[in-house]
Amino acid sequence: MTMKVALTGGASGIGAAVAKRLRGEGHKVTAFDISDPGGNVDRWVGMDLSDPASIEAAVASADGPYDALINNAGVPPREGTAALVLNVNFIGFRHFLFGMLGNLEPGGAVVNTASRAGAMWRENIEEVKALMALESPGDLPEFVEGRGIDHVRAYNLSKEAVIALTMAGTEALMGRGLRMNSVSPAAVGTGILEDFVTAFGERAAKNIARVGRPGEPEEIADIIAFLAGSDSRWMKGVDVVADGGIGAMTQSDMLDLRSRFDG
Repeated sequence: MTMKVALTGGASGIGAAVAKRLRGEGHKVTAFDISDPGGNVDRWVGMDLSDPASIEAAVASADGPYDALINNAGVPPREGTAALVLNVNFIGFRHFLFGMLGNLEPGGAVVNTASRAGAMWRENIEEVKALMALESPGDLPEFVEGRGIDHVRAYNLSKEAVIALTMAGTEALMGRGLRMNSVSPAAVGTGILEDFVTAFGERAAKNIARVGRPGEPEEIADIIAFLAGSDSRWMKGVDVVADGGIGAMTQSDMLDLRSRFDG
């Protein structure tokens, strides 16, 4: 079945790989992005996720109904950008998601790009809920200053909130005939990989070295395409971690499990 797909962040990185993958299968892709993806998509709608008015205008110009909504756009952690990161990666992300739900076909899928950086959402759930309680970008400066949030914590928190939002919305979306999942990549070889290595330091470099390489955008696109399609129709509210084995190896170290595998 040919799908009509709405995609944020289709101009580069994982989003560009998703668009290429879907269009290669004959699907129609509309990209909502601050940057022009060119011929990589069927239609481009300019949108700045940091600007509520831009989000409203983009939603108003959507040419749905869509069979899938892929919320992939985001910004990396850079010094001095904590409020912007929280705004784009969660507040604006959520604004666009909620605005687009009425543009989805019954039986449609929502796929949210989170991150392995959001893996500690359970441990940080009170701060996650505090972020989720904010209503507008104007609330962020006080939130960031009051909690001493730097750009690295802001990125982690934004992705923790995406995972929590995906889970929180599962039952409500089921009531509308929709389903929603998220995917959490670890380091991926895109143009912003260096930002993550700089932000997360030696730990990130060691993890990449341990698994042999960063992930490839196409590998994450494969998972997103699966979650957007009907083959994953019984998956609802799931966060799919795609980290090349980093999580398994870290847990094995913590639990002293490697000595139990004699293969």
